Amino acid sequence: MIDSFRNPGVPDTQSAARYLWWLVVKQRRRVAAGALLGTSWMVGLMVPPYLLSRAIDDGLEPGDRSALLGWSAALLAAGAVNATLGMLRHRTMTQVRMDAAFRTAQLVVEHATRLGAALPRRVTAGEVVTIGMGDVAAISTSMTVTGPGVGAVLAYLGVAVVLFSVAPLLAVVVLLGVPLLAVLIGPLLGRLQKADAVYREHHGGLAARLVDLVGGLRVLGGLGGKDVYAGRFHRASRELRAEGYRVGAVTSWLQALGVGLPTLFLAAVTWLAARMAAQGTITVGELVAVYGYSAVLVVPVSFFIEGGEQIARGLVAGRRVVRFLGLPPEPETADGAPAVAAPAAPSALRDPASGVEVAPGRLTALAGARPADAAAVVDRLGRFAATAVTWGPVRLDRVALPEVRARVLVGDNEADLFAGTLRELLSGRGDPDDEAIMRAVRAAVAGDIVRGLPGGLDSPVEAGGRNFSGGQRQRLRLARALLADPEVLLAVEPTSAVDAHTEAAIGDRLVAARAGRTTLVTTTSPLLLARADTVHFLVDGRVAATGTHRQLLESSPGYRALVARGQAEDFPEPAEEAVR
Repeated sequence: MIDSFRNPGVPDTQSAARYLWWLVVKQRRRVAAGALLGTSWMVGLMVPPYLLSRAIDDGLEPGDRSALLGWSAALLAAGAVNATLGMLRHRTMTQVRMDAAFRTAQLVVEHATRLGAALPRRVTAGEVVTIGMGDVAAISTSMTVTGPGVGAVLAYLGVAVVLFSVAPLLAVVVLLGVPLLAVLIGPLLGRLQKADAVYREHHGGLAARLVDLVGGLRVLGGLGGKDVYAGRFHRASRELRAEGYRVGAVTSWLQALGVGLPTLFLAAVTWLAARMAAQGTITVGELVAVYGYSAVLVVPVSFFIEGGEQIARGLVAGRRVVRFLGLPPEPETADGAPAVAAPAAPSALRDPASGVEVAPGRLTALAGARPADAAAVVDRLGRFAATAVTWGPVRLDRVALPEVRARVLVGDNEADLFAGTLRELLSGRGDPDDEAIMRAVRAAVAGDIVRGLPGGLDSPVEAGGRNFSGGQRQRLRLARALLADPEVLLAVEPTSAVDAHTEAAIGDRLVAARAGRTTLVTTTSPLLLARADTVHFLVDGRVAATGTHRQLLESSPGYRALVARGQAEDFPEPAEEAVR
């Protein structure tokens, strides 16, 4: 089992390098096993050339069949042992990579959960997608260095020592060859880090644009801006492609050198050894052994180059992950000040920035020509933005955040619908019985949705509620909010995607379901405004008039014009459920 499933631990986020080292330390036993197996495997690659040289010098050349068979059997046994070591090494290093990948993914998900509603304001969706799809893989791949890396160094030194016993000149060539390769490869690794960092930044931005494009496709189509936005996306895609070509150019050089330089290195050593054999300095068997040692040396040399590339990519990915994990969650209170007790009894919420007051135990409505103004008020009342709102006698941002979240619920019209069963989607973190769920469903006029599903409440829901229409998703969000039964419910445009018949039914049932509870809705629909105890008319984000729906119709021309426009709107989502 992967250790990170139990507890990922507390990461070291001081730098990308320290984070990668923390991933190594968290599975140090497995890494040590991989290093041991990798070392044994690479050092074991040096044995066959020696056995082959003995078979030639002791058996083949003098014609000693028994010696030839003996050394051949030893060669076969060495190959079998090394194959086994290679499989164990690969299996262990796969576990190391998987642990790093799952541990990083779990840390990212947990931190995203801690950020909660603050996440969209701190980082784009594209950034999170890029981390999940690319950076996690790059970090896990860089862990490969931890196993065979030690073995590569030891195998390199071992070959140098063995060659020194055969011919010192060959040993000198080997010892000087790898530092020369490092000099050639080093600048390319630096370029790769820079190019890959730029590419991933562009990739995150483009992914964010794609998320926005998909999410707002209907709005863009209605405004006639779909082609304009698509053109911008196309241009950004071309820029990303150009950055990808730059990364690919550096990577191709690294891969070409990773194959070509070790081959040239092998050719140089073999050429020197062949000259020595021709001059009688070394035997034919030693010539074969030198060739074998040099061929074996291609493995660690290639690994040095490949490992350098993986570390470079891992550091780029690690910086992005560390940056994300370093995002601070919402503070318990404003500026970290000591928390004060929330009002024990239901109390009014007052927003001095707009002049809105939400009276306890009543239904209040916000109506404004710009939905963003009403949404901004709700963000402050729900403490999702910097706020000077007071809750009874205390400032809202001085109350401990968990207590605010437990008693004040913002029902956002764009709130996520997570994959699972419909029962799980509606239940949230509670465990209500079917009767309580169906009461909330009926209050949201969503009974037809449940009846239309083959499995009822146990029917599967796709991520984002993709198997429901826009109006159905809206009613399910309202049902979930009503089932939570918070002390204060702030609902943003809860009926904007349903028809007038359904909206009237929701208005009546919302009043009944929230009787005696504090409720605020943002809407311009007269069918909801007429049922509110108090209506605040917003102009440029400030309260321009307050009263009942009828009073504002009589006294405020601006409100009257706004409501008349709302009456003329065409609601696209009809409900199949009869109002009863």
